Amino acid sequence: MIVVLTLFGQEVGDRQWNIAVYAGVIMLVVTIVRWFPRENSRLSMAVRLLYPALLLTPFYRMTGDYMFLLFDGFLDTQLVQIEKAVFGVNPTLYVDRHLLHVWANEVIHFCYSSYYLMIPGFYLAMFLLRRDAIIVSAWTATMITFIASYSLFILYPIEGPRWHFAEVYEHAVKGPVFRQFVEMVMAKGAVRGGGMPSSHSGVAVVLMMYLLRHYRTAGLVFAVLVTGLAVGCVWGRFHYVSDVIVGITIAVIATVLVWRRMGTRYTDPPESA
Repeated sequence: MIVVLTLFGQEVGDRQWNIAVYAGVIMLVVTIVRWFPRENSRLSMAVRLLYPALLLTPFYRMTGDYMFLLFDGFLDTQLVQIEKAVFGVNPTLYVDRHLLHVWANEVIHFCYSSYYLMIPGFYLAMFLLRRDAIIVSAWTATMITFIASYSLFILYPIEGPRWHFAEVYEHAVKGPVFRQFVEMVMAKGAVRGGGMPSSHSGVAVVLMMYLLRHYRTAGLVFAVLVTGLAVGCVWGRFHYVSDVIVGITIAVIATVLVWRRMGTRYTDPPESA
């Protein structure tokens, strides 16, 4: 990103600040590697293994500064036309016209909101279980998925159906608890854009694949939440179906590549639960 912003980011208002943040992250990682050796203590290992979680939100928020690094606007119209040709209807509009119900909304948004606990829950659980090898491998697949997703935000900027179809929807998505919670999170932390792909779906699938591989029962329960999350991306008007498909595809490719490259070196023997 330092190279990209230096070469192409002349129009980015906070370019120098973004470059400074990325340079600071490099320094942070070097410092952690130098001053927190694996053999020191469990606290040292916690820093080494869990610090990437602190980078995800800042990296995501920064994508809003360079969403139009290559294009002058969002490309939703093109994607909407493709989905209409494939499905015969725009799925997000079909849900609006035919499927919305307050309790269905709540169940689906419960699954969607579970995403906010998936990453800390998974990595803290693996750390407490001392499955450090799984953490190393899973973080690699997770970060590849995030980086690929954030790169596509620039290469194919999509604002998402809640913006693109804002004047077309006939009904509000209502729900007393979980829908309200998700809307609050979106209002405070979401970036307009970054629709393609759905990094939520992608990262959730990465974690699901690791759980299915090592803790099958927990993985099957997790798969139910991930399915609901993927449906919620479209149901809640945050993503198009294409965003979800691409996000999941990236996740599967990233995880399989990591397993092939790192599996015998880092991944602990599978367990059943």
